[in-house]
Amino acid sequence: MRRYAIWGSATSPSHEEWVARIGREFERDGFELVADVADADFVLNMFDPADPKAFRRASRGTYSASFYELREAPADVLKTSYPMLVRTLSNVVVLHVPGEGVWFTTMERGTYRITDDPADVFERLAPLAKSKLVIDNEFRPDLEPELWDGDENTAEIGRAGKRMDELDLLPAPFPVHEYLSERDLRHVMRLYQVGGLSYGNLSQRLDADRFWMSASGVDKSKLEKVGTDVLLVVDYDEPSARIVLSVPPGIEPRRVSVDAIEHWMIYQEHPGVGAILHVHAWVEGIVATDINYPCGTQELAESVAQLIAREPDPTHAIIGLRNHGITATGDSLTEILDRITSRLQRQVPMT
Repeated sequence: MRRYAIWGSATSPSHEEWVARIGREFERDGFELVADVADADFVLNMFDPADPKAFRRASRGTYSASFYELREAPADVLKTSYPMLVRTLSNVVVLHVPGEGVWFTTMERGTYRITDDPADVFERLAPLAKSKLVIDNEFRPDLEPELWDGDENTAEIGRAGKRMDELDLLPAPFPVHEYLSERDLRHVMRLYQVGGLSYGNLSQRLDADRFWMSASGVDKSKLEKVGTDVLLVVDYDEPSARIVLSVPPGIEPRRVSVDAIEHWMIYQEHPGVGAILHVHAWVEGIVATDINYPCGTQELAESVAQLIAREPDPTHAIIGLRNHGITATGDSLTEILDRITSRLQRQVPMT
Protein backbone atom coordinates (compact mmCIF):
# COMPACT_ATOMS: atom_id res chain seq x y z
CA MET A 1 0.00 0.00 0.00
CA ARG A 2 1.26 3.48 -0.85
CA ARG A 3 1.42 5.99 1.97
CA TYR A 4 1.08 9.75 2.13
CA ALA A 5 1.57 12.38 4.82
CA ILE A 6 0.52 15.99 5.39
CA TRP A 7 3.26 18.22 6.79
CA GLY A 8 3.84 21.87 7.55
CA SER A 9 1.55 24.70 8.62
CA ALA A 10 -1.29 26.23 6.67
CA THR A 11 -1.81 29.99 6.69
CA SER A 12 -5.58 29.67 7.14
CA PRO A 13 -8.05 27.05 8.44
CA SER A 14 -9.76 26.98 5.03
CA HIS A 15 -6.49 26.20 3.25
CA GLU A 16 -5.71 23.44 5.74
CA GLU A 17 -9.13 21.91 5.12
CA TRP A 18 -8.68 22.21 1.34
CA VAL A 19 -5.37 20.30 1.49
CA ALA A 20 -6.99 17.71 3.77
CA ARG A 21 -9.70 17.21 1.13
CA ILE A 22 -6.98 16.50 -1.44
CA GLY A 23 -5.55 14.01 1.04
CA ARG A 24 -8.91 12.26 1.25
CA GLU A 25 -8.82 11.88 -2.54
CA PHE A 26 -5.55 10.00 -2.07
CA GLU A 27 -7.22 7.74 0.49
CA ARG A 28 -10.09 7.00 -1.90
CA ASP A 29 -7.44 5.85 -4.34
CA GLY A 30 -5.95 3.42 -1.82
CA PHE A 31 -3.28 5.53 -0.11
CA GLU A 32 -2.83 5.30 3.66
CA LEU A 33 -2.36 8.47 5.73
CA VAL A 34 0.69 8.23 8.01
CA ALA A 35 1.80 10.63 10.73
CA ASP A 36 5.55 10.52 10.03
CA VAL A 37 6.84 11.93 6.72
CA ALA A 38 9.71 9.46 6.95
CA ASP A 39 7.19 6.67 6.32
CA ALA A 40 5.48 8.40 3.39
CA ASP A 41 5.90 7.86 -0.33
CA PHE A 42 4.28 11.23 -1.07
CA VAL A 43 4.08 14.35 1.09
CA LEU A 44 1.59 17.22 0.93
CA ASN A 45 3.64 20.08 2.35
CA MET A 46 1.75 23.21 3.45
CA PHE A 47 3.88 26.34 3.81
CA ASP A 48 3.77 30.06 4.48
CA PRO A 49 5.01 31.97 1.38
CA ALA A 50 6.63 34.49 3.72
CA ASP A 51 8.72 31.72 5.29
CA PRO A 52 8.78 28.62 3.02
CA LYS A 53 10.18 25.47 4.61
CA ALA A 54 11.16 22.04 3.33
CA PHE A 55 10.77 18.72 5.09
CA ARG A 56 13.73 16.36 5.36
CA ARG A 57 13.30 13.59 2.79
CA ALA A 58 13.91 10.04 3.97
CA SER A 59 14.89 9.02 0.44
CA ARG A 60 15.20 10.44 -3.07
CA GLY A 61 12.20 8.31 -4.01
CA THR A 62 9.91 10.36 -1.75
CA TYR A 63 8.00 12.91 -3.81
CA SER A 64 6.47 16.09 -2.47
CA ALA A 65 3.94 18.71 -3.50
CA SER A 66 4.10 22.01 -1.61
CA PHE A 67 0.92 24.06 -1.18
CA TYR A 68 0.45 27.74 -0.42
CA GLU A 69 -2.43 30.17 -0.58
CA LEU A 70 -2.82 33.77 -1.72
CA ARG A 71 -5.91 35.97 -1.73
CA GLU A 72 -5.39 36.96 -5.35
CA ALA A 73 -3.30 35.68 -8.22
CA PRO A 74 0.01 37.49 -8.73
CA ALA A 75 0.67 39.19 -12.04
CA ASP A 76 3.41 36.64 -12.77
CA VAL A 77 2.67 33.31 -11.10
CA LEU A 78 5.86 31.70 -12.37
CA LYS A 79 8.02 34.46 -10.89
CA THR A 80 6.22 34.09 -7.55
CA SER A 81 6.11 30.29 -7.35
CA TYR A 82 9.45 29.28 -8.86
CA PRO A 83 11.56 30.44 -5.87
CA MET A 84 9.12 28.58 -3.60
CA LEU A 85 9.83 25.41 -5.57
CA VAL A 86 13.52 25.76 -4.75
CA ARG A 87 13.10 26.75 -1.10
CA THR A 88 10.69 23.94 -0.30
CA LEU A 89 12.77 21.36 -2.22
CA SER A 90 9.58 20.13 -3.89
CA ASN A 91 8.73 18.32 -7.09
CA VAL A 92 5.81 20.67 -7.65
CA VAL A 93 4.47 23.83 -5.99
CA VAL A 94 0.70 24.35 -5.91
CA LEU A 95 -0.67 27.87 -5.51
CA HIS A 96 -4.33 28.06 -4.44
CA VAL A 97 -6.27 31.28 -4.93
CA PRO A 98 -9.79 30.59 -3.56
CA GLY A 99 -12.42 31.32 -6.14
CA GLU A 100 -9.89 31.69 -8.97
CA GLY A 101 -8.14 28.35 -9.31
CA VAL A 102 -4.88 26.49 -8.80
CA TRP A 103 -1.50 27.00 -10.48
CA PHE A 104 1.02 24.16 -10.70
CA THR A 105 4.71 25.09 -11.05
CA THR A 106 7.45 22.52 -11.77
CA MET A 107 11.19 22.74 -12.26
CA GLU A 108 11.23 22.16 -16.01
CA ARG A 109 7.68 22.64 -17.21
CA GLY A 110 6.87 26.11 -15.92
CA THR A 111 3.34 26.96 -14.76
CA TYR A 112 -0.15 25.87 -15.76
CA ARG A 113 -3.59 26.48 -14.26
CA ILE A 114 -6.49 24.16 -13.33
CA THR A 115 -9.63 24.38 -11.18
CA ASP A 116 -9.39 24.20 -7.38
CA ASP A 117 -11.58 21.10 -7.15
CA PRO A 118 -9.60 18.69 -4.88
CA ALA A 119 -10.42 15.83 -7.26
CA ASP A 120 -8.84 17.73 -10.18
CA VAL A 121 -5.76 18.56 -8.10
CA PHE A 122 -5.42 14.91 -7.09
CA GLU A 123 -5.73 13.78 -10.70
CA ARG A 124 -2.72 15.95 -11.61
CA LEU A 125 -0.72 14.78 -8.58
CA ALA A 126 -1.51 11.07 -8.83
CA PRO A 127 1.00 10.25 -11.61
CA LEU A 128 3.74 11.87 -9.53
CA ALA A 129 2.66 10.10 -6.35
CA LYS A 130 2.45 6.67 -7.97
CA SER A 131 5.51 6.71 -10.20
CA LYS A 132 8.68 4.68 -9.76
CA LEU A 133 11.83 6.78 -9.82
CA VAL A 134 14.85 5.30 -11.62
CA ILE A 135 17.79 7.62 -10.89
CA ASP A 136 20.17 5.41 -8.90
CA ASN A 137 23.32 4.28 -10.71
CA GLU A 138 25.65 1.33 -10.32
CA PHE A 139 29.17 2.09 -11.54
CA ARG A 140 31.32 -0.80 -12.72
CA PRO A 141 34.98 0.11 -13.38
CA ASP A 142 35.25 -2.40 -16.22
CA LEU A 143 35.12 -0.24 -19.35
CA GLU A 144 37.35 -1.60 -22.12
CA PRO A 145 40.65 0.37 -22.28
CA GLU A 146 40.09 1.16 -25.95
CA LEU A 147 36.97 3.13 -24.92
CA TRP A 148 38.51 5.16 -22.08
CA ASP A 149 39.01 8.11 -24.41
CA GLY A 150 35.74 7.54 -26.24
CA ASP A 151 35.03 6.53 -29.82
CA GLU A 152 33.25 7.84 -32.91
CA ASN A 153 29.93 7.73 -31.04
CA THR A 154 31.08 9.90 -28.14
CA ALA A 155 32.63 12.30 -30.66
CA GLU A 156 29.26 12.58 -32.42
CA ILE A 157 27.52 13.18 -29.08
CA GLY A 158 29.95 16.03 -28.46
CA ARG A 159 29.30 17.55 -31.88
CA ALA A 160 25.54 17.23 -31.42
CA GLY A 161 25.71 18.96 -28.04
CA LYS A 162 27.57 21.89 -29.59
CA ARG A 163 25.03 22.04 -32.40
CA MET A 164 22.15 22.11 -29.89
CA ASP A 165 23.85 25.01 -28.15
CA GLU A 166 24.19 26.90 -31.44
CA LEU A 167 20.47 26.31 -32.09
CA ASP A 168 19.68 27.71 -28.61
CA LEU A 169 18.03 24.43 -27.55
CA LEU A 170 19.86 23.90 -24.26
CA PRO A 171 18.64 26.53 -21.81
CA ALA A 172 15.43 26.21 -19.80
CA PRO A 173 12.18 26.84 -21.70
CA PHE A 174 11.76 30.08 -19.76
CA PRO A 175 14.35 32.64 -18.54
CA VAL A 176 15.01 31.11 -15.13
CA HIS A 177 17.73 33.66 -14.33
CA GLU A 178 15.01 36.31 -14.26
CA TYR A 179 12.98 34.32 -11.73
CA LEU A 180 15.60 33.40 -9.14
CA SER A 181 17.98 35.40 -7.03
CA GLU A 182 21.69 34.58 -7.33
CA ARG A 183 21.44 32.71 -4.02
CA ASP A 184 18.52 30.58 -5.19
CA LEU A 185 20.15 30.01 -8.56
CA ARG A 186 23.29 28.61 -6.92
CA HIS A 187 21.10 26.49 -4.69
CA VAL A 188 19.11 24.96 -7.55
CA MET A 189 22.31 24.16 -9.44
CA ARG A 190 23.66 22.27 -6.44
CA LEU A 191 20.37 20.63 -5.51
CA TYR A 192 19.37 19.40 -8.96
CA GLN A 193 22.92 18.88 -10.23
CA VAL A 194 22.24 21.13 -13.19
CA GLY A 195 25.27 22.71 -14.80
CA GLY A 196 24.35 26.07 -16.26
CA LEU A 197 20.67 25.07 -16.30
CA SER A 198 21.31 23.29 -19.58
CA TYR A 199 18.51 20.83 -20.24
CA GLY A 200 18.06 17.99 -22.71
CA ASN A 201 20.04 14.80 -23.25
CA LEU A 202 21.62 12.79 -26.03
CA SER A 203 22.52 9.16 -26.57
CA GLN A 204 23.92 6.94 -29.33
CA ARG A 205 24.02 3.17 -29.58
CA LEU A 206 27.37 1.36 -29.23
CA ASP A 207 26.18 -2.20 -29.87
CA ALA A 208 23.16 -4.45 -29.38
CA ASP A 209 22.96 -3.94 -25.63
CA ARG A 210 24.92 -0.78 -24.80
CA PHE A 211 24.68 2.93 -25.54
CA TRP A 212 26.55 6.13 -24.73
CA MET A 213 24.60 8.89 -22.98
CA SER A 214 25.20 12.39 -21.65
CA ALA A 215 25.66 12.76 -17.91
CA SER A 216 23.31 14.55 -15.53
CA GLY A 217 24.04 18.17 -14.68
CA VAL A 218 26.73 18.84 -17.29
CA ASP A 219 27.05 21.51 -19.94
CA LYS A 220 25.73 19.69 -23.01
CA SER A 221 27.78 21.95 -25.27
CA LYS A 222 31.00 20.52 -23.77
CA LEU A 223 30.57 16.75 -23.76
CA GLU A 224 34.13 15.50 -23.83
CA LYS A 225 35.24 13.14 -21.03
CA VAL A 226 34.14 9.53 -20.72
CA GLY A 227 32.79 8.80 -17.25
CA THR A 228 32.05 12.42 -16.36
CA ASP A 229 30.45 14.00 -19.44
CA VAL A 230 29.39 10.88 -21.36
CA LEU A 231 28.75 7.45 -19.85
CA LEU A 232 28.23 3.94 -21.21
CA VAL A 233 24.91 2.41 -20.14
CA VAL A 234 25.19 -1.39 -20.08
CA ASP A 235 22.15 -2.65 -18.17
CA TYR A 236 19.05 -1.88 -16.12
CA ASP A 237 18.68 -3.61 -12.75
CA GLU A 238 14.89 -3.46 -12.53
CA PRO A 239 14.43 -4.98 -9.03
CA SER A 240 16.75 -2.30 -7.64
CA ALA A 241 15.56 0.42 -10.05
CA ARG A 242 19.20 1.09 -10.91
CA ILE A 243 20.92 1.99 -14.19
CA VAL A 244 24.19 0.07 -14.62
CA LEU A 245 27.17 1.93 -16.13
CA SER A 246 30.60 0.82 -17.28
CA VAL A 247 33.27 3.42 -16.49
CA PRO A 248 37.07 3.68 -16.61
CA PRO A 249 38.80 2.63 -13.38
CA GLY A 250 40.19 5.23 -11.00
CA ILE A 251 37.74 8.07 -11.73
CA GLU A 252 34.91 9.72 -9.80
CA PRO A 253 32.04 9.28 -12.29
CA ARG A 254 28.96 11.45 -12.64
CA ARG A 255 25.45 10.05 -12.69
CA VAL A 256 23.94 9.48 -16.09
CA SER A 257 20.97 11.58 -17.24
CA VAL A 258 17.72 10.84 -15.39
CA ASP A 259 16.15 9.90 -18.74
CA ALA A 260 18.46 6.89 -19.13
CA ILE A 261 15.60 4.50 -18.32
CA GLU A 262 13.57 5.94 -21.20
CA HIS A 263 16.45 5.54 -23.64
CA TRP A 264 17.14 2.02 -22.33
CA MET A 265 13.60 0.87 -23.07
CA ILE A 266 13.59 2.36 -26.56
CA TYR A 267 16.92 0.79 -27.52
CA GLN A 268 15.87 -2.59 -26.14
CA GLU A 269 12.55 -2.63 -27.99
CA HIS A 270 13.83 -1.21 -31.28
CA PRO A 271 17.18 -2.63 -32.44
CA GLY A 272 17.10 -0.33 -35.48
CA VAL A 273 17.28 2.84 -33.38
CA GLY A 274 20.81 4.20 -33.52
CA ALA A 275 20.42 7.41 -31.50
CA ILE A 276 17.94 9.29 -29.30
CA LEU A 277 17.62 13.01 -28.69
CA HIS A 278 15.54 14.67 -25.97
CA VAL A 279 15.13 18.44 -26.11
CA HIS A 280 12.84 21.01 -24.51
CA ALA A 281 11.28 22.22 -27.73
CA TRP A 282 8.24 21.21 -29.75
CA VAL A 283 7.16 19.97 -33.19
CA GLU A 284 3.65 20.68 -34.44
CA GLY A 285 1.37 17.75 -35.21
CA ILE A 286 3.13 15.02 -33.21
CA VAL A 287 1.47 12.56 -30.85
CA ALA A 288 2.17 13.20 -27.17
CA THR A 289 1.94 11.51 -23.79
CA ASP A 290 -1.40 12.06 -22.04
CA ILE A 291 -0.12 11.97 -18.46
CA ASN A 292 2.62 14.21 -17.13
CA TYR A 293 4.84 11.64 -15.40
CA PRO A 294 8.05 13.04 -13.86
CA CYS A 295 11.41 12.72 -15.57
CA GLY A 296 13.39 9.67 -14.53
CA THR A 297 10.36 7.51 -13.81
CA GLN A 298 9.65 4.10 -15.27
CA GLU A 299 6.11 5.20 -16.08
CA LEU A 300 7.26 8.09 -18.31
CA ALA A 301 9.74 5.78 -20.03
CA GLU A 302 7.04 3.20 -20.69
CA SER A 303 4.55 5.76 -22.03
CA VAL A 304 7.11 7.23 -24.44
CA ALA A 305 8.30 3.78 -25.55
CA GLN A 306 4.69 2.72 -26.22
CA LEU A 307 4.02 5.76 -28.40
CA ILE A 308 7.21 5.20 -30.37
CA ALA A 309 6.21 1.57 -30.93
CA ARG A 310 2.92 2.75 -32.49
CA GLU A 311 4.63 5.06 -34.98
CA PRO A 312 4.77 3.93 -38.65
CA ASP A 313 8.58 3.97 -38.40
CA PRO A 314 9.73 3.73 -34.75
CA THR A 315 13.35 4.11 -35.84
CA HIS A 316 12.69 7.64 -37.13
CA ALA A 317 10.03 8.96 -34.76
CA ILE A 318 9.27 12.18 -32.89
CA ILE A 319 7.15 11.87 -29.74
CA GLY A 320 5.90 14.70 -27.56
CA LEU A 321 6.13 14.73 -23.77
CA ARG A 322 3.18 16.90 -22.80
CA ASN A 323 4.17 20.27 -21.29
CA HIS A 324 7.80 19.21 -21.48
CA GLY A 325 9.48 18.59 -24.84
CA ILE A 326 10.17 15.91 -27.43
CA THR A 327 12.03 12.63 -27.79
CA ALA A 328 13.28 11.76 -31.28
CA THR A 329 14.82 8.56 -32.62
CA GLY A 330 17.06 8.12 -35.66
CA ASP A 331 20.10 6.54 -37.25
CA SER A 332 22.47 8.96 -35.53
CA LEU A 333 22.31 12.26 -33.67
CA THR A 334 23.41 14.08 -36.81
CA GLU A 335 20.63 12.44 -38.81
CA ILE A 336 18.04 13.36 -36.14
CA LEU A 337 19.11 17.01 -36.00
CA ASP A 338 19.21 17.28 -39.81
CA ARG A 339 15.68 15.89 -39.97
CA ILE A 340 13.94 17.85 -37.20
CA THR A 341 15.74 21.21 -36.93
CA SER A 342 13.59 23.02 -39.48
CA ARG A 343 10.42 21.87 -37.67
CA LEU A 344 11.43 22.73 -34.11
CA GLN A 345 9.47 25.31 -32.13
CA ARG A 346 11.39 26.83 -29.23
CA GLN A 347 8.33 27.24 -26.98
CA VAL A 348 6.71 24.11 -25.55
CA PRO A 349 2.90 24.52 -25.46
CA MET A 350 1.48 24.27 -21.94
CA THR A 351 -1.86 22.53 -21.33
